Amino acid sequence: MKKHILSAVGLVMALLFSVQVMAQTGLRKGDSAPAFTATDNSGKTVDLKTLLKSHKTVVLFFYRGQWCPYCNRQMQHIQDSLQLLTGKGAYVIGVTPETAENIKATVAKTKASYSIVQDAGYTIMNSYGVKYVMDEATVTKYKGYGLDMSKANGNADNVLPVPATYVIGSNGKILFAHFDKDYSKRASIKDIIAVL
Repeated sequence: MKKHILSAVGLVMALLFSVQVMAQTGLRKGDSAPAFTATDNSGKTVDLKTLLKSHKTVVLFFYRGQWCPYCNRQMQHIQDSLQLLTGKGAYVIGVTPETAENIKATVAKTKASYSIVQDAGYTIMNSYGVKYVMDEATVTKYKGYGLDMSKANGNADNVLPVPATYVIGSNGKILFAHFDKDYSKRASIKDIIAVL
């Protein structure tokens, strides 16, 4: 009897967890972008409201970590197009849960020269609706590939963002939103530039 109750509790917890992951919807075009202030990888204070006063737009994207080839490819594309983006008045910010040491590894791999923010407490990810917790099966699978999420993010939370991209206008409204739970699908530079 006890085993059946424990199994039922486990099943309910698994269902609740899957609902939490499925409930992530991100923000949409036209939504107000949540304000935030953080320190980037170069020690600079990055304040969304302040940046929107001095830039036409902010391109805000979320990435999983330096271990993710899709993230690295996206970041390299952004870096390759950075002059074009900034020439159109955009300020670029990447947000990640990975440790400062791993952000350095990301920069080394991608040559990223734009702001990257470690969202250690998940404040930004929460406010943009992109945070999710990996299930234990995925954590175990990643460990089999040599990726220890606790070392990557400096904690045992197993939290990652849906790799979403937002273009935020000077009025604080989202002009463009790319949110896809398929981590291999990313916003194209062409689509980002089209709204700048």
